[in-house]
Amino acid sequence: MTTATTYDVAAVRADFPALRAGAAHFDGPGGSQVPRQVAHAVAATLGSPIANRGSVTEAERNADAVVVAARAAVADLVGSDPGGVVFGRSMTQLTYDLSRALAAGWGPGDEVVVTRLDHDANVRPWVQAAAARGATVRWADLDPATGELTPEAVAAVVGERTRLVAVTGASNLIGTRPDVPAITALAHRVGALAYVDGVHLTAHAAVDVAALGADLYACSPYKFLGPHLGCVVAAPALLETLHPDKLLPSTDAVPERFELGTLPYELLAGTTAAVDYLAALGGSDGDRRARLVAGMAAVEAHEDRLRQRVEDAVEELPGVTLWSRARHRTPTLLLTFADRPAAEVSRALAARGVNAPASNFYAIEASRRLGLGDAGGMRVGMAPYTDDSDVDRLLEGLREAQEG
Repeated sequence: MTTATTYDVAAVRADFPALRAGAAHFDGPGGSQVPRQVAHAVAATLGSPIANRGSVTEAERNADAVVVAARAAVADLVGSDPGGVVFGRSMTQLTYDLSRALAAGWGPGDEVVVTRLDHDANVRPWVQAAAARGATVRWADLDPATGELTPEAVAAVVGERTRLVAVTGASNLIGTRPDVPAITALAHRVGALAYVDGVHLTAHAAVDVAALGADLYACSPYKFLGPHLGCVVAAPALLETLHPDKLLPSTDAVPERFELGTLPYELLAGTTAAVDYLAALGGSDGDRRARLVAGMAAVEAHEDRLRQRVEDAVEELPGVTLWSRARHRTPTLLLTFADRPAAEVSRALAARGVNAPASNFYAIEASRRLGLGDAGGMRVGMAPYTDDSDVDRLLEGLREAQEG
């Protein structure tokens, strides 16, 4: 599909059955469409002998192999240890579970840092866990004029009693990519942990959790062409120090101690297939990790070109505001309109078969800080399957909405 110099978007699109329905999908930040390879992996797992993990029967061995393969796939995707990959129903659920486990060691006088840029799934669990333990929450501010979250803003609220800094790898609302390595270094300087929400970032760029400085890194396969579940990766040694509530007979081994109940084997198989699909975009040279880095670089270049097309055209439209011109950003744009609500424009586009929803998308602190209240704006997100014809339809629809 892809070489070092080309990106064959037509070949990519041919792998996505949902695109046959005819819509132009700019709704990927809320959940991407799925290639046939992922759907086939899910169906094949459901159709095979399957049971709880074990080593005696074929069904038990099948289940174990699926789990082991999925941990290895996610580890390759983000550059982590397979032994530290935890799966759960969603990133939100896992963050709540881990916030409670981490907060067990907090008390009055301890501090937790959250940001105004983050999705609420990387805000509210920490705010509520801190409140339950009598710890203090400190807020790192977003610059509404630029959409930036700077290391200086985080440094202003990190202190000697900071126990954890929660920060996004990229804003799901406006695309801003803060300087995560600089921010995590601030946390580590005072002995705090860094919890990085990589749900939006992982879909758009090659990730290396060690380079980011993330002690715990969260992502969601359904944002990068996979099924609906979440995962958190961390060093196994760190996970060994955490003791979540669990059933008495369930294993205390890491990472299984954090996975409550039987895992969704079919979704894990789909996750492996999604990672393999992204790796295939990087060609055939090298191991899977190397191919993933190359594949995600190709995706990023493709999406960034389309983002620039949209931004350039939007600048020419009267009465349209584009939020965030951060120096580093994903291909995710937030638009508002001077003469009508964003939701109205979104509905007009939907009637034309262009999917670009309007909301705060759970980044409610960012939406409020930007002055958009709880309504947010209309979000336009590129994906690996987005092509120039999709962009043409989007821009035509925006021009007609403005004229109408």
